[in-house]
Order: sequence, then structure tokens, then C-alpha cells
Amino acid sequence: MRVAVPIETFPGERRVALVPAAIGPLKKLGLEVCVESEAGSQAGYPDNAFAEAGAEIVSDRDALFSADVVVQVRSAGANRDGFKADLARLRQGQIVIGMSDPLGDAGAVRDLANSGATLFAMELIPRITRAQSMDVLSSMATVAGYHAVLLAATKLPKMFPMLMTAAGTLSAAKVFVIGGGVAGLQAIATARRLGGIVSAYDVRPAVREQVESLGGKFVEMELETDSAEGQGGYAKAMDEMFYTKQRALMAEVVAQSDVVVTTAAIPGRPSPLLITAEAVQGMPTGSVIVDLAAERGGNCELSQPDTELTAHDVTILGPTNLPSEVPFHASQMYAKNISNFLHHLVSDGKVQFDMQDEITRETMAAHGGQVTSSRLREMLELEPLEKRVAEQTDRSDDPPPIRLDEDASAETKDN
Repeated sequence: MRVAVPIETFPGERRVALVPAAIGPLKKLGLEVCVESEAGSQAGYPDNAFAEAGAEIVSDRDALFSADVVVQVRSAGANRDGFKADLARLRQGQIVIGMSDPLGDAGAVRDLANSGATLFAMELIPRITRAQSMDVLSSMATVAGYHAVLLAATKLPKMFPMLMTAAGTLSAAKVFVIGGGVAGLQAIATARRLGGIVSAYDVRPAVREQVESLGGKFVEMELETDSAEGQGGYAKAMDEMFYTKQRALMAEVVAQSDVVVTTAAIPGRPSPLLITAEAVQGMPTGSVIVDLAAERGGNCELSQPDTELTAHDVTILGPTNLPSEVPFHASQMYAKNISNFLHHLVSDGKVQFDMQDEITRETMAAHGGQVTSSRLREMLELEPLEKRVAEQTDRSDDPPPIRLDEDASAETKDN
């Protein structure tokens, strides 16, 4: 089987789906890897490094997409315009693996399903212990949390650490991190390494121990949070009364902070509004907000995606693709996730679809002409796949139902 690594076409995307170090282990699996020329150059991985590792360098994108498996950083809804250009290159039985924003753009998954290709959306990797090495969201959140603090440090008109000098004592910057997921925890660790005084808040009380283990102070708020944790350990949406009270309490902490990094996100939903314009106005002059949730509306009322603005003498940043700003290591981590996922799927040089396996089943978004994820079918207002199979079984004149453990060459394209 051939695995293809195309150039990423999303504007500003500098990562690459595989790095040279991943080629050798994949070849031992019986896979041949072809890389589009210059695919890794912006991440610091030149063509000659891939060639020396045993990959074939391909200049023609159409020829590249003739491979059995295409691995990308951004596919389907995560790169809508570029995906449209590549959609005609996909074919029946082909496999696409990458971040696809399935919960944000389920329609793109349906478009891919119509091509007959199989899509594994890496955002859907289940949060279980044996899938941790494939968890691209955690890997990329690690990079984003780290770089968010560095961005804040370059914009803040203060130094982070407390310094005692002949010219006097400089007080340490106060950093408030909202959200104790992977990005938030990495932001806490980075801010602490820079010498900041760090506090953090998460709606999930269980995060407290992790915050404190990194040297941060966990901020407690008088809120009922027993039902705040959803599937997979993510925070879940709460009612507006909860958020109204939370915003009022949050403003008190924000007003005492030099830097605020917000990371609160709910999969497939708009980001919760946590910092109002009034709260921004209460911050010290020169303060900085880095809103990592800006892509889906933002945790700060004033933030805008991929925009730096100043309001009430506070700098507000809304970056949406920070991992691409650290492309060398972000690509290295992403490639390891993809490589581990391929090791999970491949046996005897071929991809095996074991639908009894939770990782394979939950990550598969489309197969054999169907949107296969029950969550996505519900979003698209499609009837449950099990019901379709049952109905088709009852009709002797209909084509046989699609079974997810069959070969990807099923003919049906009606999803």
C-alpha cells in the first residue's frame, strides 16, 4: 500500500502530516510513502530528508492522490476551499486520514462520503488510555498553550519574572489561565517557567490537582459544577444562568491580571463567553488577552479570529492556528500521532477495518458512501445507519446493505 503526504493548502498552514523520522517505521509495516515535493519545507523538513529516509518525492498532485491512503494535517471541513479542489481526486475505496473539523462542518464529511473514500477524522479519536498516543488534539493543544504565553510575553509591556536589581525590584506578572485542559495546563507550565504568578480556573473541579502540581493557584468560584464534565473528559455546555454568574465572578479575577489566556472550548459548539467587554475595561493598562477559543466565537466578547486589536488599553489576540507557528515540533508530534494510528490500522501491509475496536469505529467518519459517525448523522439530520441497514434488509429488491466491516468497495453512495 502507498501512503501519500500532500502539501497543505490551507492559508498559512506550515505543518506536514509525516516527518522523515516516521518513514522508516511505516516501511517496516509494509507501506510505501510518497511525499509531494516541498510538503515539509516550511516545517523545516526538506525533500532530501524525506528521500534519505526512504520516501518517494512526487511533484504531480494528481499522481500523488493515486495512493491508497492520503494523510493530511487538514482535510474536509478543516480546509474547506482546499478540500473542494482535492475532492475530485478522491476515489472509491481510498482512505483519507487527518483533522477534518467533523463537528464544525459535518457537511464536508458528507461531501467526502459521496466520493466513496473512507475518512478517519483524527479529532474523533476516543479519549481512552490506549488511544493517547494518537490524540492529535492533545498534541496540538500542547503547542498552542505554550506559544500563547510566548505571544503574551512579547505584547506585555512588563517582564514576567520578579527581579531584584540595583535599579529596584520588578514585580512578577500575574497570569490567569481559563481552562485546565491540555492547552491550559501547558500555558500554566510555560508562564511559571517564565516567572509569572499563575492562577487558573476550570469548570471541572477535578482539574484542581493538575493546576496545583504545575505551581498554579486554582481559583474557586461559588458555582454548581457537578454536571460540568461531559463525554471524554471535556467540559460541556451549561445554561445561560450559569454563565451569567460565572462571568460576574470571572471579572473580579480578570481585573487583577496582567495576562489572561483563555482556552475554554466545547466540541462542536460555540465557545462559551466568559470575559465581557466590561471585564476587559477593568483590566490594568497594557494587559494582554490571548483567546485560544476565538475560532468559534471566543471566550472574550471583544476578540476576533486571527486579529490583534486594542480595546480599553488592553491588547486582545485571537490566534486560530498557533501550532502552525511552531511547525517543526508540531509536525513531529502530529506525525507520531498519525504513525501510531496507521500502526493501529495496518496488519500484513494492509489496512484492516475492525469495527469492534473502539478507536477504529469512533474515528471513522465516512465509509462506503455513507457518513458512518452517529453523531455526524444526527447533525446532518440523517436517519441512524442501523435503521437504514434494517430497512434495506427487509427489501429483497434493494441492493445489499453496507456493512462497515466489509471492504471499502461498496457501491452505495446515498448517505
